[in-house]
Parts: sequence; structure tokens; C-alpha cells
Amino acid sequence: QVQLVESGGGLVQAGGSLRLSCAASGIIFGFTVMAWYRQAPGKQRELVARITPGGSSYYVDSVKGRFTISRDNDKNTVSLQMNSLKPEDTAVYYCNRYPQQGSWGPGTQVTVSS
Repeated sequence: QVQLVESGGGLVQAGGSLRLSCAASGIIFGFTVMAWYRQAPGKQRELVARITPGGSSYYVDSVKGRFTISRDNDKNTVSLQMNSLKPEDTAVYYCNRYPQQGSWGPGTQVTVSS
């Protein structure tokens, strides 16, 4: 049974930083592309960043240069360091496989105040 548990969200002022973490179980983590997604109020869930088992990463244009995705294949965790946060980054953030498979975890709320 796949379990994805996100943590690290919170309320931060614009320009601030947060670090999100995701603990994964029930998957062959070391062979799986992992990703962070987000869903803002009234919008569809979107991909934010993904990372291959070897550490190659991809970012959507809106977060390039501000967010950094990383993973620890020994601990089955994937993280997202978010710097220079903007109000438009406000969303619930989720981790999942890429392409997305199965159900979503609870997510973690990120709120950026202006």
C-alpha cells in the first residue's frame, strides 16, 4: 500500500522560505521519479518540480531559481526547498510519483502573505 505523507507547510510572509518534506512508503523509491504538485484555491492541481532517481530535476517556469527539489533514496524522502516565496505560491502542496499514480496524500498547506 502506497503512503505519501507531506509536512513542513505553514504561513510565511512574501520573500520568506519554507522546506517541505515527503515520506514515501510502499513504492520502489530508488527507481521512481518523484514530484511535487500544488493546488491553489479554485485552480487545477499542477506540477511544480520533479526529480529522477539519479537526481536530475525539472521545474516549471514560475518556480525556477526559487525552489529546489531533492531526494534521499536511503530514507525514501523527497524535499522541496522554497525560497523567495510569493503570494501566488499559496496552495496545498502534494508529493507523488511522476507521472502521478494512485491516490494523493493529505498534502501540506503553504500560505504566503503579502
